[in-house]
Amino acid sequence: MLKKALPLLLAPLFLAGCSTTFTNMTPKQQTRDPNNLYPVGVALATRQQTLRWDSIQPYVVVGAESFPLRPTPLMTNRWEGLISMPAGTNFVQYRYKFDFKYNAFGSPPKADSAFSPKYTLRVVDK
Repeated sequence: MLKKALPLLLAPLFLAGCSTTFTNMTPKQQTRDPNNLYPVGVALATRQQTLRWDSIQPYVVVGAESFPLRPTPLMTNRWEGLISMPAGTNFVQYRYKFDFKYNAFGSPPKADSAFSPKYTLRVVDK
């Protein structure tokens, strides 16, 4: 009985050890932009010690489109970018995607990805 329950008892320890948190730095509402471009930003915090920070490639994903993010100056875990919306659209759903490599014991670094929850940006007229 204990042998069957042991993996369930240890699972929270393993999951807590690699937890990743996305902090959406984007306001939930923005004023309509004549160019239909809206700034977004995200911060990443993780306990995954094997993550290779220099390999991170962040994106913001809107529908089937991905827009690259660039590092925020003077910060090591924040990125920013722009998303576009069709004129007249009042809201858009988006999420962040991080492609990265992590060190694996006894083998070359492996590739992985992490996705944030979905967020909604509402655009209002002045």
